Amino acid sequence: MTDYTNTNISDQAIKKMLDNYFEVMHKQDMNLFDTVFHKDCALYSAQTGEISLRPYLVYRDVVANRKSPFDTGNTRRDKVLMFDQISPTLAVVRVQLEMFGGVMQDYLNIVFIDGRWMILAKMWERVGDSVD
Repeated sequence: MTDYTNTNISDQAIKKMLDNYFEVMHKQDMNLFDTVFHKDCALYSAQTGEISLRPYLVYRDVVANRKSPFDTGNTRRDKVLMFDQISPTLAVVRVQLEMFGGVMQDYLNIVFIDGRWMILAKMWERVGDSVD
């Protein structure tokens, strides 16, 4: 169950998209992946001191071809840490999840397009180690 205690998200469609995001990250359901990530999205990180950019198709391939956190026995501890809705069609969300022995935090830029909320850009960073 996702922890929303630190946020006030009234739009149930945004909550549903975030719940689906956490499900995708934990179980790697690729059909769900395609409803959460916009086909033109990109993922960014600078953990190695250099910018890492993964376009949608590259990231989709990575997720589809790795063992899921669910399959490796990862405990699920999803949190929404911050939410800011800029307009009726644009928002930013800071989330935290655990996978592959690490605690990850992501900034998700989400957009309402084609009748639903989707991730248009994701910046991510490992911020610690899992307690398991």
